[in-house]
Amino acid sequence: MTKSKTSVTGGCMCGAVRYEAVGDPTAVAHCHCESCRRHSGAPAVTLVSFEESRVRFTKGERAIYKSSPGVRRAFCSQCGATLTWEGAYAGKSLIEFHIGTLDDPNAVVPALHVFHSERLSWFDTADHLPRYRTSRFGDEPYLRRPASEGLPG
Repeated sequence: MTKSKTSVTGGCMCGAVRYEAVGDPTAVAHCHCESCRRHSGAPAVTLVSFEESRVRFTKGERAIYKSSPGVRRAFCSQCGATLTWEGAYAGKSLIEFHIGTLDDPNAVVPALHVFHSERLSWFDTADHLPRYRTSRFGDEPYLRRPASEGLPG
């Protein structure tokens, strides 16, 4: 793992699994996709993404579930806490942590919404971050305000 001046640490609810990621994240995003909703049980998730080479699990072993081709999702086998989305994206091998598992979730700030086209119609956030229909790669944001303020014509 490459060392950097900055790092984030975190882990599961019971402390059986711990991790550290160094350097700046590749993204911090609110994800509205159905898969993330089902994995977390929440209407949307916020993920902080790091290149896999910048991540080190410092305690315990995460349980892995292969949720779709090339995508793994990790959780703690002891307490059941959701931990990661893991896979290749835009040519990089990434590990994305659920922001609630960070020791200091305020250390990173979301910058965008992804898979906004899959959002639950009754769920909205009152920010003016760019919203992408799918991912941010190869797609332009279609909205930069809460959906409740009106979708583009």
